[in-house]
Amino acid sequence: MNINKVCGLLGLCQKAGKIVFGTEASIEAINRNKVKLVLIATNASDRMKKNFYNNCKNKGINIYEVLSIEEMSRAIGQNNKAVICIKDINFSKAITKIIDGGEVIG
Repeated sequence: MNINKVCGLLGLCQKAGKIVFGTEASIEAINRNKVKLVLIATNASDRMKKNFYNNCKNKGINIYEVLSIEEMSRAIGQNNKAVICIKDINFSKAITKIIDGGEVIG
């Protein structure tokens, strides 16, 4: 998996306004069925991971742990963000493909 490509796409998602970040905003977006993909930090708390895994499972949303809090925060130009939700289906497919070992579509 190419971490730089994932971070680059997260930056594009941020600029396009296609992400939600932060715990409360993310849970709300998940509950409103606005989210296509969730990325949670590898170094997030176990309690947070369990909460998001349960919410995503109930809604049928893919969730991945691939980046640290620092890497995710830097990618979107924010501080201390442990969870990022992607709202756009095309960005979510591209990120999923990179994580799963493929390359970017298009």
